[in-house]
Amino acid sequence: MTTSAARRQKSPRPEYLVRRAGLGAPRRWDWDRPPWDTAGVLHVDHFHPRGFSHRPVTRAKVLYDAAGLAVLFRVQDRYVRSVQTKPNSLVCTDSCVEFFARPKPGRGYINFEVNAGGALYCAFIRDWSRAPGGFKDYEFVERRLTRRVEIVPSLPRLVEPEITTPTTWTLGFFIPFALFEHYLGRLGDVAGRSWRANFFKCGDETSHPHWAMWSPVKQLNFHQPGCFGYLRFEK
Repeated sequence: MTTSAARRQKSPRPEYLVRRAGLGAPRRWDWDRPPWDTAGVLHVDHFHPRGFSHRPVTRAKVLYDAAGLAVLFRVQDRYVRSVQTKPNSLVCTDSCVEFFARPKPGRGYINFEVNAGGALYCAFIRDWSRAPGGFKDYEFVERRLTRRVEIVPSLPRLVEPEITTPTTWTLGFFIPFALFEHYLGRLGDVAGRSWRANFFKCGDETSHPHWAMWSPVKQLNFHQPGCFGYLRFEK
């Protein structure tokens, strides 16, 4: 057993197998149909107690191919609101799902925060220590790179007024590996490798704020890479 494998075996952090699939183009984003019917399901179900009693059922699936990584969220929700429409606006204040990925040990991570309407906040964070205006060392991912992130929401771009009846929505996005490589260097073949990652659901300024995680974090702060779980890429 390798050192990293032994460490994961002792870790309480969750692990998810990312299966390889022919994602193709145009990509398909149906939760129950190919290629997603081959993917495992992860549950974003650790809620912070500061939130309201509203507990949206949030699940995600992840697949990959030679070109990149695809994430599909499915949320059984209520009190859905989405008003941020500009790139790198505060989408976490809306009904929002998030994916944080750290492909290489000892390096920074990239956070992908997408509201129900498909607006993206995306930053490369080297030092996640909090500082006025954000973090000690970070930068927004270049627009020429984020334009290559395919985002497919099931809801309209603008959801206002808030939907207060039970609503199920999906949000899929495809991230080219080239985006990660721009900030972290060559990844090579990811088959058989592990990344640290986490998945979140939030709604800071909805009528029923809540904060949920796949791998639990300490305090109410999603930016804790030491608390990330493991994505293991199928060979």
